[in-house]
Amino acid sequence: MDTNHYVLVLMSIILGIDPGSRKTGYGIIESVRGKPHYIASGCIRLTSETGLPARLTRLFTSLQTLIDDYQPTDAAVEQVFVGKSAGSALTLGHARGVALLVPSMAGLEVFEYAARSVKQAVAGTGAADKAQVQSMVVRLLKLNATPTEDAADALAVALCHMYSVKLSRLVQTTAETHP
Repeated sequence: MDTNHYVLVLMSIILGIDPGSRKTGYGIIESVRGKPHYIASGCIRLTSETGLPARLTRLFTSLQTLIDDYQPTDAAVEQVFVGKSAGSALTLGHARGVALLVPSMAGLEVFEYAARSVKQAVAGTGAADKAQVQSMVVRLLKLNATPTEDAADALAVALCHMYSVKLSRLVQTTAETHP
């Protein structure tokens, strides 16, 4: 058995992204033997005084810096929930495109998760509110402080991906050992 492959399977760094046209949350966790460990989180603020191209450029360079600094192995992006207006949805779609593009350009595999799936994974219900998600993120990652809503959402996306990979590996292992 290739031990390097075994180590790669047991450890990964996941960049979770909650895209937004004004604020984009990010959360970085390390998965060691299927257990989450907090690395970093925050919010990329995209000022409204600048036009859309400048905001997208800031998002692009900020995500590049995060990837360069933390060297994630995977990226997980929350899918867009369309609510307000067609114009807002279009602008959000541009930010989401950048959030998908930057990790892909860095050679990361990019995964997408519906907001309902993310909430289900961390809070046990797809109808969880923002406060419930924040509370569960604090518990699951054993944080001393509550992250902002956007950062908590991004950490939840990263956790959802970690749990999804863990479940996929379990199913694959079970299928291989019990054909």
